Amino acid sequence: MKEEYNTYDIYYDEEGDFLEISFGLPADEGTTEEIEQGIFITKDVATNEIKNVGILDFKKRAIILKQILDKINLKLPINISV
Repeated sequence: MKEEYNTYDIYYDEEGDFLEISFGLPADEGTTEEIEQGIFITKDVATNEIKNVGILDFKKRAIILKQILDKINLKLPINISV
């Protein structure tokens, strides 16, 4: 499993119901892919390291956040409830 990040940012847009979690320092250049409908992963081009996870319609999908993080081998030191 990848090491846990010491820094992370969490942003939630309540009006758009969009959650974004960023890990570590931002990438100088990144690419974003939609791994499932409404779920986006941004990777650092140079290292291929995952830097960001974005989830549309988060309130409907909150239950799958842990599954997504497990799938990409990342952990957050928090619990999320909606």
